[in-house]
Amino acid sequence: MKNYRFLIQYDGTRYYGWQRQPEQNTIQGKLESVLSLMCGRETEVIGAGRTDGGVHAEGMTANAHLETERTPEEIRDYMNQYLPDDIAVLEVREASARFHARYNAIGKTYRYTCHDGDVKPVFDRKYYTRLEERPDVELMRQAAEALKGEHDFRNFCVNPRMKKSTVRRVDKIEIERDGGYIRFIVHGTGFLQNMVRIMVGTLLEAGCGRMAPEQIRAALENPERQKAGPTAPPQGLCLVSVDYD
Repeated sequence: MKNYRFLIQYDGTRYYGWQRQPEQNTIQGKLESVLSLMCGRETEVIGAGRTDGGVHAEGMTANAHLETERTPEEIRDYMNQYLPDDIAVLEVREASARFHARYNAIGKTYRYTCHDGDVKPVFDRKYYTRLEERPDVELMRQAAEALKGEHDFRNFCVNPRMKKSTVRRVDKIEIERDGGYIRFIVHGTGFLQNMVRIMVGTLLEAGCGRMAPEQIRAALENPERQKAGPTAPPQGLCLVSVDYD
């Protein structure tokens, strides 16, 4: 069997996230179903991460070991023929036998989109979070400095029983305004469950004057989860790309 690397994009609106779950509609489950049909045997697809329900991806990387005579282009075309319209395989190529989409990843970029304009956009309504208040972007940029660098982000994780290390490095947080849109671009070595959404929720609190940078620093040091801000809704979040050596 050969190891194949996939570049995938999907609209996560109607899915319960990436990870396969019994009796639930998931991205991993759809991909494995199609590849299992193509290969005539059960096939596991390994993703670079596990996006939550309702979260989207422009550039998810995955890999799978397949026994097939099809070329990478034929595998791509087969998958796109049988996958639903909200999942697309952009590229398939052979990878080294040891390539692992999750363990070999060295960084990820996420984008979170909000809208606070006077008129709500209709046609991209599934891909942004509507804000009832207009946050101060400069205040959020100042607050974001507290989150940059290497920290223990245990208070920015939705899983209170996390046993593995919760130390992560965030090396970029850019906050851009484009008319009524506000976009957060976040890059780091890796992210905990809901971490980006909690970071965005915290920064929005800062932008609305309800949290100071000092409180955000305290949230990085305090063991109580409620010290961080709220978790932003899933629809505004998109995995943009995954980095590899």
